[in-house]
Amino acid sequence: MIDLDLRHSAPDFKHYTELRLQENLEHRLNLVNGSLMFNSRTMKSGLSARTYINGSWGFASNPVIDKQTVKSVIKEAGSNAGYLRRKSSLGKSDLPSSRRKAVDVPKEPKKHFTIAELVAFLTGLDRMIMARFPKLTSRSLSLYSISMEKKLITSCGSELHSLLPRIMIYVDLTMEYKKEPISLFDLYGGYGFFGQHFTSPDALMPAIGKQYQALEQKTRGVYPKAGVHTCILDAELGGILAHEAVGHTVESDLVRSGSVAGDCWQQLVASPIVSLADFAHTALGKPCPVPVRIDDEGTVAEDAMIIENGILKSYLHNKESAMDFKMPATGNARAFLDSDEALVRMRNTAILPGNHKIDDMIASIDEGYYLIRPGNGQADATGEFMFAVTMGYEIKKGKLGRALKDVTVSGVAFDFLKTVDMVSDELSWCCGGFCGKKQPMIVGMGGPAVRGRINVGGR
Repeated sequence: MIDLDLRHSAPDFKHYTELRLQENLEHRLNLVNGSLMFNSRTMKSGLSARTYINGSWGFASNPVIDKQTVKSVIKEAGSNAGYLRRKSSLGKSDLPSSRRKAVDVPKEPKKHFTIAELVAFLTGLDRMIMARFPKLTSRSLSLYSISMEKKLITSCGSELHSLLPRIMIYVDLTMEYKKEPISLFDLYGGYGFFGQHFTSPDALMPAIGKQYQALEQKTRGVYPKAGVHTCILDAELGGILAHEAVGHTVESDLVRSGSVAGDCWQQLVASPIVSLADFAHTALGKPCPVPVRIDDEGTVAEDAMIIENGILKSYLHNKESAMDFKMPATGNARAFLDSDEALVRMRNTAILPGNHKIDDMIASIDEGYYLIRPGNGQADATGEFMFAVTMGYEIKKGKLGRALKDVTVSGVAFDFLKTVDMVSDELSWCCGGFCGKKQPMIVGMGGPAVRGRINVGGR
């Protein structure tokens, strides 16, 4: 990032102001059956300022990074806020004040991988897959890395310098069974840099071998019986449910616009054994996949216990919504690009572990399904959801049976959570999550496995 000290601009603040300098560096590679189909490297950087005057916001951004541009974006943001204030009948008190400083810039390993080395790694991995699994009819390997660096100062005195790196390799394998193509997708990597996750193509092969074995089982799979069944949702499915069908309903901007959570405050919305949180940077003593220590308004990031023992206890807030709801700000204001305003966003959303063993949960079901890996899906402000399931198994008389072909699950989140009667004792994270609320955002989602009643789509 260009070395520019934003603190020298603090005297130019005439009202509540946030000044942010940001750089996003992204790299994408894609191989299809050994052929390089896509190779792009992009960098987006710039300055932005946001000013608040008695209930009205003004925002300005500029891709030019120098001292003169800092002055101009501060002035423009203030002018925009002043104009909207003159046109508005709103009148609000000052925003909650927060003063916190944080530096969270992980050091990149000394070894820096060139684009040529990354292409060679992916090509070598593809060759190994082709050699070991000749029954595959096609394979697609993609590498995606993002490095999001931010510097922030606010008129309240908060300062932030953060770096959020993520590296992922996506593997999509396809084979035919009775002339029908069957695919299974998985991802590897997470928070950090390439060398921290990937040492050699060969080191990835045991995990990809398990993916291939699951694909073989899936080719001989069956469709489930349509209807409401007792099912175990594994960590990835539970995580996407927690994020999409619950987390969005408790984002304060969506609560104000009429989400189902607005009528459920302090009410029972889940089984008493269900607790669900949006973690800031640490969960149960271990780092989260998306650590946020100070948000993009300069507010210290705190864990938000959304559901506690089945009771809806918290919404997710930025400074303004916290003031409106008369609740503490949780540090959930996040922006993806320098040209984006910070929105109320999740960070790391998960159901908390319980005290059941997954083997005991399977053994407890006479007839049902163990649903493991999610595909695409959607949910809305009512909590109604529909998710694809790309990997799962029958449960017959307490034992795993045949694999399932692609199916869907659907329902209303709070209705499903009220049926949960077993929660496993391990917390697992999906480290490749992105959220698309108006602007993309890196998020973490996960949880334990949960047992409940859910609608399963058949053939």
